[in-house]
Amino acid sequence: MGRSDIRSVDLAMLRTFDALLRERSVSRAASRLFLSQPAVSASLKRLRETFGDPLFTRTAHGVVPTPRALELAPRVEAVLQDMQDLLDTDREFDPATSARILRIAGSDYSSRMLLPMLCTALTAQGSRIRLAWELADYGQLPERLRRGDVDLGLLPRIVPASGVESELLYEDSYVAVARKGHSKFGVGHDLEAFCAMPHVVLGQSRSNLDDAIDQALARQGLSRHVQAAVTTFSQMADLLASTDAVAVFPQRVAARWGHLLDAVSLPFELPAYRLYVCWDTRSNADAAVRWLREMVVGFGRATTPRSATSA
Repeated sequence: MGRSDIRSVDLAMLRTFDALLRERSVSRAASRLFLSQPAVSASLKRLRETFGDPLFTRTAHGVVPTPRALELAPRVEAVLQDMQDLLDTDREFDPATSARILRIAGSDYSSRMLLPMLCTALTAQGSRIRLAWELADYGQLPERLRRGDVDLGLLPRIVPASGVESELLYEDSYVAVARKGHSKFGVGHDLEAFCAMPHVVLGQSRSNLDDAIDQALARQGLSRHVQAAVTTFSQMADLLASTDAVAVFPQRVAARWGHLLDAVSLPFELPAYRLYVCWDTRSNADAAVRWLREMVVGFGRATTPRSATSA
């Protein structure tokens, strides 16, 4: 086979290759790149012609990289990183002139808290930066940061996550929440009443918070019944507002839904809630991600809601 002409490859093709490798789906790759599916398919066709290999084969659940694609993957990633480093060399980052896509993973509450302020700041600067916010899978978030799938993560942890860099955004306390006027919830500090109500939790798998709550109850010879598990705080708030269930929220989150929910102190002790801003070490060399991190930290620390706990 003759040697391929470098003119047959462009940066957009390599970005398509990288997105397909990470997402394993043409539609998700298109969303990641802010392109149409036909545009991604056309770019993939050119990649196949250039490298003389299918690169990605279709399955019922998306696409799977071929051995040739897996062989090329680290080299394509290195080329894209080198290109980014080249563009950033000796050039101060200016959000007013940037059109970068910056990806953040966090909860729906963090999005409600930070995204309006970030967008307002970008508009004021006339920036064409695009922010892509996704709901975080906290178990996978450190690895997604390391892989470069997201640039910044907002991760609730008792201690910082290993394998990524972190900065504490704020600490908070936990409170119990239920719908306004809940007859059994008014006692507040009654541990047995707390356990007798059905509970709603965040996430489809057990968390450190769930473990801490159940361990605290077990020390008193008690347990609770988790009736439902959902993926966002807004889902939890809507469910709590129309049922007799109870949940445990960080106090800031409880204040956000204070028009729907009452909040009282917990009838047992829990460690403090800590929210960390996390990023991969490689991002320290990326001026755009450093700028985003500074903005998130500044806005997050400046936002101090009223107390959510009733007397």
